[in-house]
Amino acid sequence: MIAFGVAGNQFAHAIAEAHVGAGLLGFTIAMFAVIWAWVNFTWFASAYDTDDWVFRLVTMVQMVGVLILAMGIEPLFHSLIEGHHVENVTIVSGYIIMRVALISQWLRAARQDPARRETCLRYARYLALVQLGWVAVLLVETDIPTTILMIAPLVVLEIATPTYAERKGKTPWHAHHVAERYGLLAIIALGECLIGAIETLRAIVAAHGWSMDAALVGLSGTGLAFAMWWIYFILPSGAALHFQRHRSWAFGYGHMFVFAAIAATGAGLHVAAYFIDHETHISAAAAVASIALPIILFKIFVTTIYSFMLGTDRLLLLNTGLVVLGLAASVPLAAAGVSVPLCMLEMALVLGLAIGFDERRGQQSREDALRRLESAARD
Repeated sequence: MIAFGVAGNQFAHAIAEAHVGAGLLGFTIAMFAVIWAWVNFTWFASAYDTDDWVFRLVTMVQMVGVLILAMGIEPLFHSLIEGHHVENVTIVSGYIIMRVALISQWLRAARQDPARRETCLRYARYLALVQLGWVAVLLVETDIPTTILMIAPLVVLEIATPTYAERKGKTPWHAHHVAERYGLLAIIALGECLIGAIETLRAIVAAHGWSMDAALVGLSGTGLAFAMWWIYFILPSGAALHFQRHRSWAFGYGHMFVFAAIAATGAGLHVAAYFIDHETHISAAAAVASIALPIILFKIFVTTIYSFMLGTDRLLLLNTGLVVLGLAASVPLAAAGVSVPLCMLEMALVLGLAIGFDERRGQQSREDALRRLESAARD
């Protein structure tokens, strides 16, 4: 929650100051570091959480790494906006601490699970090798293009590690446990959206007192977070992952984009607050787009994961297409002079109608898809 909040705030500041490119780069780096480390820990814990004192102490070390990483997010954004060099010492240090702690967990699992010893050792070796690359990034001070060239292959290697490590043996993760953990992180990320909604409401009340605009912002901001929560849990993740273990890669990797989109929505709501407070250098259309675009991406990513896990659903695809069009329409509305609170209300209404449509027509499709998957698993 802390890292999501800091990254969202810094991203919102960057957008408000019209430094969109630098802000997006900083947000992408921060989200990868936070989410990827969390994803790796979650799948490991599902398979090997012994809940003893050693596991808890190593987890505490990882928590310290998260705090250090969060402290490095603001300097990273500032350096990217200034453009001279990339200040990544603190954020990369925190990331390395978390990863080294995870390496120790894999080595311990290798000792205690002889049947999967080689798989656990491969995880440890590959992670250790990639961390050497991050140490190089930590020690070498470079400009933005050079930093990107150094980071890009390391990101690819990080993402490829589970595939290579499990090519000859799978870890015993539990589908419903993994789904529960992912759902909890989605809720935590949505908390950032509520904070953004509160900031927007505070900005209106501070500038104009309690008014119709304040009521609209309170209603629509809360409605957007609530609707995203509802849409996320449309997919019966535990059951789908149980029947589709071979597609865990789609579930695991796809959620990185979902979580980032949720955090970006919270940043967009902060941008709306800055705009209402007259603290931005962007137009009303840009402020509205900073909310609409991440919600559009969120809906597309959730639908994509749904399609991988349960199969293509034409009604859901239609629903998603209409949502994308409805949310995108808020931007030209703002450009035409419609107030930001009214544009937010329009977005909330679009999501509300989409949920109503899905509840009326989509439940049966999900039940049929799960029955097909269960039948295929028995056969």
